[in-house]
Amino acid sequence: MYSGFFKRLLDLLVSLVVLPLALLVLLVCAILIVIDDGRPVFYVANRMGKGGHPFKMYKLRSMYVNSPDYRMADGSTYNAADDPRMTRVGRKLRKSSLDELPQLFNVLLGDMSLIGPRPDDLKEAELYQGREALKLKVHPGITGLAQVSGRNAITWRQRLALDLEYAESVSFILDLRILFKTFAVVFGQKDVYVTDEGKEGADGAGNEESQ
Repeated sequence: MYSGFFKRLLDLLVSLVVLPLALLVLLVCAILIVIDDGRPVFYVANRMGKGGHPFKMYKLRSMYVNSPDYRMADGSTYNAADDPRMTRVGRKLRKSSLDELPQLFNVLLGDMSLIGPRPDDLKEAELYQGREALKLKVHPGITGLAQVSGRNAITWRQRLALDLEYAESVSFILDLRILFKTFAVVFGQKDVYVTDEGKEGADGAGNEESQ
């Protein structure tokens, strides 16, 4: 029952309550992005949603336009503190997680939930193995179990395992635990980037911004 109607109701209520403050923060961030590197302000990414249905996820742009698409050895997106694709303002947005704020609009649209598995891009979704695709039985979230259990400091396969664990045990109590842990992770700016070991498998391909 909770994973359906009540979870969606809470998503809407919380999003509407925080939206006025979020809009103010977004305005300030947008101005800084334009001053630093011009337009566009937003980055629109194709992501895999509930039931395997793709959707467009919104983020504040943290990289230079037309940056190459770097990939880890396992096929997941590359994310490191010394990534040369990030702008000066983008680096601060990424570290503070403010680049994720526009996903509140995805929550209001019904593409995402406040809490759930992080949405993978379409290339990553093609690499699911075994039961990993079962994470798609719930809406992806702005934050989730993997984000408060190591974030980018753990491997993509480990994050997928945590996503699957969440999808199979979603509950109000679990969401509360994740929510409180999220504040600690965000304010502590923990595990934002991949580890040095993970960076060794990075490779460049294509000409698509990857965030």
